[in-house]
Amino acid sequence: MQQINIQYYKTKIGELILGTFDSKLCILDFRYRKMRVILDNKIKKNLNAEFIEHDHEIIANAKSQLDEYLNGNRKEFDLPLLMVGTDFQRTVWNALIKVPYGTTSTYLQLAKDTNNEKAVRAVANANAANSIAIIIPCHRIIGSNGELVGYGGGLPVKRRLIKLEQNNSALTTD
Repeated sequence: MQQINIQYYKTKIGELILGTFDSKLCILDFRYRKMRVILDNKIKKNLNAEFIEHDHEIIANAKSQLDEYLNGNRKEFDLPLLMVGTDFQRTVWNALIKVPYGTTSTYLQLAKDTNNEKAVRAVANANAANSIAIIIPCHRIIGSNGELVGYGGGLPVKRRLIKLEQNNSALTTD
């Protein structure tokens, strides 16, 4: 059986789990989110692999880039990603990556962006199944009424990330 290298990492927004498979980041998520076991089992099954606590260069790079992001010094991530999910989920996640730093969008707009305007609930479910938080910025998606809704890291963390990005959106990245 193959292995997914994982590490736990404490940050100012909570403890995260980071994982790599085939030298690509496949997990950057909140360690204690409600869907943790479901998402972990899905990833293990799809990759036919088990979790092994082991460091990896990609994890070290992800931690460094995450720290820069949380300190307001990074707007974009430069890491190889492995999105583990259905074709529909990957389509939604690719659309999420295009939501610009410092802005928000809605589930409805995300559904329109994926040419699935009537699939708002399915888009929301794909958002919830995202296991590469922050880099695939599901925190930027809000309800059509402007309310903060659902986030694996909790609404206070979602609010904090949106505020961080809005406060730093005037900065440039190298």
